[in-house]
Amino acid sequence: MHHVIVDRWSRGSSYLHSRDPRAKIAALLVFLIALATTPGNAFPALAIDLAILLTGIAVARLPMFNLLLRAGSVLPFSITFALISWLAGDRLRALALAEKTYLSAVAVLLVAGTTPLPLLVRGIEYFRAPRLLLMVVQFLYRYLFVISEQAQHMRLAAASRSGLGRRSKSRFKAAAGAVAVLFARSYYRSDGIHRAMAARGFQGRFPLGRSLRFRPSDAVFAVGLCSLFVFARLP
Repeated sequence: MHHVIVDRWSRGSSYLHSRDPRAKIAALLVFLIALATTPGNAFPALAIDLAILLTGIAVARLPMFNLLLRAGSVLPFSITFALISWLAGDRLRALALAEKTYLSAVAVLLVAGTTPLPLLVRGIEYFRAPRLLLMVVQFLYRYLFVISEQAQHMRLAAASRSGLGRRSKSRFKAAAGAVAVLFARSYYRSDGIHRAMAARGFQGRFPLGRSLRFRPSDAVFAVGLCSLFVFARLP
């Protein structure tokens, strides 16, 4: 199975990887709140936030350019609203919207890239998030791998048979048929997975490979980072 790049990042080893997910989630929440309430003209505070995130990426030994590039995937959405504010004459708000959106995406990717999804979901559950929603997220995450695996097998089979054709019409028919077959295969595969989980006594919670332990070092990490975010937010 071909894992997504963020999942591969989360399996690494560093100081941030070893921190308890609850500490990282708490720091992320404080950062997002502080960032959202930062005035649009507080460019030094935004620069400090960026410096903290870049330091975190370096400490986690994640590919900085790759992470920053992937965080830019949110910019087309934020730039659309920023452009509306710019045309309305509120240029400061437009710049702040784009900057805050990008910094938020970098922070979320940093936490996701240093925390495996099962641990991340268990940490979010500790903050009283709806368990049903978290279970849907975990199922969606796992079934995306199933669909991706089926799609890769079908792509290789089609390429080996040269069945895509050269004309646009034939390519469209082949793609439409492939989507239908992919849906059918994914449905039967997911049904088999559901039956296997039911046979093993699945009760709505995915077991963890290890239990969560909130150590004193995690408390120092969370308190220190939250204090730094609040200090950067103060005028």
